[in-house]
Amino acid sequence: MNTSVTRACPAPFSPIARLISGIIGLFSCIPDSLIALLGRFSIAAIFWKSGQTKIEGLAIDIIAGEFQFGWPHLSESALELFRSEYRLPLLPPELAAPMAAFGEHFFPILILLGLATRFSSLALLVMTATIQIFVYPDAYPTHGVWAAVLLMLIARGPGKLSLDHWIDRRHALHG
Repeated sequence: MNTSVTRACPAPFSPIARLISGIIGLFSCIPDSLIALLGRFSIAAIFWKSGQTKIEGLAIDIIAGEFQFGWPHLSESALELFRSEYRLPLLPPELAAPMAAFGEHFFPILILLGLATRFSSLALLVMTATIQIFVYPDAYPTHGVWAAVLLMLIARGPGKLSLDHWIDRRHALHG
């Protein structure tokens, strides 16, 4: 008795299989450095814009064309947010608010330049985890995307269009 079942399988080299294989091949040609640059710009913009809501006296938004130069200082509204909505265990609002404002400006600049990218990304990943765990636990879809970009930068680095890459190459040539 023959119990084998005849299945209709597409031929391995059918036109559709070749088309799909060709498209996947094109996708694999996307340079890692382009992905890293887009990731660096995007994650830096998220944290920079958040940091800008915490300070007064300095406003820089290149995309919107908004520039106000002055000495930055923590806004009273930011301090109030850390007292009421962002309450963190172990850190008083008077310490947490300026630390967050500083971190949301300093690390994005480094990431955008591609300087100390892995360490800066780690710092923002810790900040993301803190926000997720203690402040907005229901925002895991957003924080998951941030974490994915930051983990990619930690694992793979900033790419060729970065100061880290330039320093690494220079050190390799002269080291």
